[in-house]
Amino acid sequence: MAYTVILDAGHGGEDFGATYNGRKEKDDVLRLVKRVGEILEENCVNVEYTRTTDIYNTPFEKAQIGNNSGADFFVSIHRNAYFTPNTTKGVETLVFNDEGIKARMARNINRRLADVGFVNRGVVNRPNLVVLKRTKMPAILIEAGFIDSDEDNALFDENFEEIANAIAQGIIETIGGGCNNNNNNGNTSKLYRVQVGAFRERKNADDLLMDLRREGFPAFIILENGIYKVQAGAFAVLDNAVKMEERLRNTGYDTFITT
Repeated sequence: MAYTVILDAGHGGEDFGATYNGRKEKDDVLRLVKRVGEILEENCVNVEYTRTTDIYNTPFEKAQIGNNSGADFFVSIHRNAYFTPNTTKGVETLVFNDEGIKARMARNINRRLADVGFVNRGVVNRPNLVVLKRTKMPAILIEAGFIDSDEDNALFDENFEEIANAIAQGIIETIGGGCNNNNNNGNTSKLYRVQVGAFRERKNADDLLMDLRREGFPAFIILENGIYKVQAGAFAVLDNAVKMEERLRNTGYDTFITT
């Protein structure tokens, strides 16, 4: 069965959320939500949104949009802030209570975001938040780094694709992809990734990453056993990975498909 996830970009419209040096939380999270949604859809997870433009809904209205959608999970994305800039950093995920599948999803996402480079501040109980309290489905709220931390902002900007992929794959790891065909033998948790390069030096991986992104490929880096692997896309359907590999090869890259 294909699950449906409703993605909520925090704040919006006249509600900027947290701000820092002209940067607005509402803008960062809308861009991130859209990319997370694209990755989920590539992996056959149904996606709906509370907003896809710069509009404002109250937290209660967001919860109602989620409830009316019939979605199976509610994922709200925000960015954090502290009283004094550049004194706190990291990611954390908020839940109504630390139980069940929502808690597993929160930990899976936090772990993957820590792999990108964020400090993992853990899972936090917040039973007073409307979007966690009033939603009828399992709900989480991700604080994707501190907007008033220069270090977290650099991570957010320089590793945007990896961050979006970490959130999406944390969700998929928890609920499985929605694809079920002969190409993956019904194994919805198996993901096919197109690898473009592997390096011991991070700089070499970063150089290839930037080249791929300039050419419009959804590239990211994962670190495994001391090797920085540059990959593009993570797909539950093998055919989609094959199409991505063909695009990369036609552009001149040597690639192979891995899982």
